[in-house]
Amino acid sequence: MSDHPTPERIMQVGLGFWASKALLSAIEMGVFTELARHPEDLSSLRDRLGLHERAAHDFFDALVALGFLERREGLYYNTRETDLFLDRRKQSYLGGILEMANHRLYGFWGGLTEGLRTGRPQNETAAGHTPFFETVYADPARLEEFLAAMTGLSRPANMTIAATFPWRDYASFVDVGSAQGDLAVQIALAHPHLSGTGLDLPEVGPIFEDYVAAKGLAGRVGFAPVDFLQAPLPAADVITMGHVLHDWDLETKRMLVGKAYDALPDGGALVVYESMIDDDRSQNIFGLLMSLNMLIETDGGFDYTAADCRGWLTDAGFTRTSAQHLVGPDSMVVGIK
Repeated sequence: MSDHPTPERIMQVGLGFWASKALLSAIEMGVFTELARHPEDLSSLRDRLGLHERAAHDFFDALVALGFLERREGLYYNTRETDLFLDRRKQSYLGGILEMANHRLYGFWGGLTEGLRTGRPQNETAAGHTPFFETVYADPARLEEFLAAMTGLSRPANMTIAATFPWRDYASFVDVGSAQGDLAVQIALAHPHLSGTGLDLPEVGPIFEDYVAAKGLAGRVGFAPVDFLQAPLPAADVITMGHVLHDWDLETKRMLVGKAYDALPDGGALVVYESMIDDDRSQNIFGLLMSLNMLIETDGGFDYTAADCRGWLTDAGFTRTSAQHLVGPDSMVVGIK
């Protein structure tokens, strides 16, 4: 009877916020960090996390059913994935981006219908408050936490770019919108002949420099405090832009691509990576939903296909372009001047 329609998938997606909030609350309360220390039974785990007895049993077992915990002989354990990626004490922790989703985006996505009707952001600016990024950049501690979260989200793609792009053909690079600096670090670690520069707003500088120094790369990877929307880009053999273009409207996207073209020598390369929507616009769910998130968060940002990006590079003057899947939802487009 498999050809008969059922409402199962509709209900799963329609009520998907139940599962999402269960996971986000577990991250917020440190469930996975606690279980990374050692497995615990229901009573011990409930008491250590300070949960009421009414719902704790269902909560933990829901996480088991969702595949985020395992239960064996009365003890709860992390799965391999949650132990690696959701233990705050590990460098592989990527829960920072999910913590932000829990504290901010979960509520703002309630305004999606309004955003779809008006084309306007639905975050702090909708209520007349200071925009999130201005608030974050004004607070060094919050900024450091946010940039570390971006590193956790981007590291798999950063490592893939470092491993697969033909860096042997080049001597220098500039990473535009470098954040904490993980892409620059991964490239420099994998290719000792390269020197690089991270480009971001001045507030990012100390965080970038501490991160680079901790990796032993202070002599090869520097920081340039530049507002890349206003100033020209510095010259380099390769310019990279990761999770940058989707923040802006089409005019600004084209402007940034044009700035990269102007800064590159003949034979130089622009590397753009993003959670690019597949060219058929039907497969990369994360990329499509990320584009809706840009509606929630920005005045004009949107995600795009590799074909879109290659077109912008060609229009800017790049003579050869190519696209490559990286890892998960991320892909990169390369343009050669």
